[in-house]
Amino acid sequence: MQQIDPRRTYALILGGGAGKRLFPLTTDRAKPAVPLAGKYRLIDVPISNCINSNITHIFVLTQYNSKSLHRHIQQTYHFDRFSRDFVDILAAEQTMGNMEWYQGTADAVRRNLWHLNDPNFSHVLVLSGDQIYRMDLRNILDTHARTEADVTLAVTPKRPEEAREFGVLKINAQFQVIDFIEKPTPAQMEELVIRGEDLAPLGISVHGPVVLASMGIYAFAKDRLQTALDTQMEDFGKHIIPWCVQHMRVFVHPFLGYWEDVGTIRSYFQANLDLTSWAPSFNFYNEAEPVYSHPRFLPNSMLDEVLISRSMISDGCFIREAVIKHSAIGVRSVIRRGSILDEVVMLGQDHYDITNDCLTLVSAGVCQDDIMDLSPRGVGQRCRISHAILDKNTAIGDDVVISDHTGQPDEDHENYYVRDGIVIVPKNGVIPSGTII
Repeated sequence: MQQIDPRRTYALILGGGAGKRLFPLTTDRAKPAVPLAGKYRLIDVPISNCINSNITHIFVLTQYNSKSLHRHIQQTYHFDRFSRDFVDILAAEQTMGNMEWYQGTADAVRRNLWHLNDPNFSHVLVLSGDQIYRMDLRNILDTHARTEADVTLAVTPKRPEEAREFGVLKINAQFQVIDFIEKPTPAQMEELVIRGEDLAPLGISVHGPVVLASMGIYAFAKDRLQTALDTQMEDFGKHIIPWCVQHMRVFVHPFLGYWEDVGTIRSYFQANLDLTSWAPSFNFYNEAEPVYSHPRFLPNSMLDEVLISRSMISDGCFIREAVIKHSAIGVRSVIRRGSILDEVVMLGQDHYDITNDCLTLVSAGVCQDDIMDLSPRGVGQRCRISHAILDKNTAIGDDVVISDHTGQPDEDHENYYVRDGIVIVPKNGVIPSGTII
């Protein structure tokens, strides 16, 4: 078996579509640019997996609302100037030969194949930009080499009712994929169900009926990727992978760790709250495999008489005489006296509103109240906020009540939205004092 050199493997990270199911968080940002765990962005996870796996020739393909994603990547990922390593952005563009935007994931890769022009590179990894997982990607390359595959799919076991939105596949005794259906119907799902005990040879230990769900992580021999894309097919899951199953050697690489496809408001909200557990399923505290992000060089958070339980508090926050339970609090967040936050994902602020003149007044004792009251943003006094997402730079007035809307229908209002029972205040949103939601 000839090993595949990760240093000679391209990584293509797909920036995703319009992100309608993550609205309103994707109103003016791409899905991979959505903040995660207070201080990261979703795109940081796949890029960090690549870097930690010694795969450092990385392209990020973008199209929708890509300005903030571009800025984040440009500010964050800089390699040694004397190396050939890179994280480059391939934005959708019109050319004399093609005036259309990307028509799907496969079309996006097809139109950028000419960038994969180094003859020393033999393989390509195609990754998603909006998933949370930790994987040594060298393992999938090892599986690819051992099975002499043309294409290798990373798969994870799921209960049938959990896999309706994924690509689901069937394998033979040699672990070769013999069938693949994107978002199967209930009738199709029944044909794909297998006994968990039958997966033991793959190193998967589960019981009961399961299916193998594609993680949207693909390893291709570069020439086979070019062959598969020498068509008019637009999407990997719907078109390219089923075609490859019929015409190429497609094998599976099993993955048993934590993996979350952050495609809906519900999954995004729950993934952030899961990270507040004392022993979270996804661990940011592994120094050997860090998750990289933009270094902001923020000061420590200032906390005064604050009761905190099962929560994360990011850098640079001002919190005074508040109660915070089971919440993720983002950078530069401001939470004022008497407020209670329970199951809240607060994304923080892009910058402080406090000027040097205000700081001088505070230090001189001229201002009657504390520094937090010099900024209109953040959470006001005596608020009660539960089961909500507060996007960046929101301003919540005093005595605001936002309650759990579980079981209630989705709603669109002028300054807030309800999705999956979760109230979302959009970026730069303002909720006036005394509002009850």
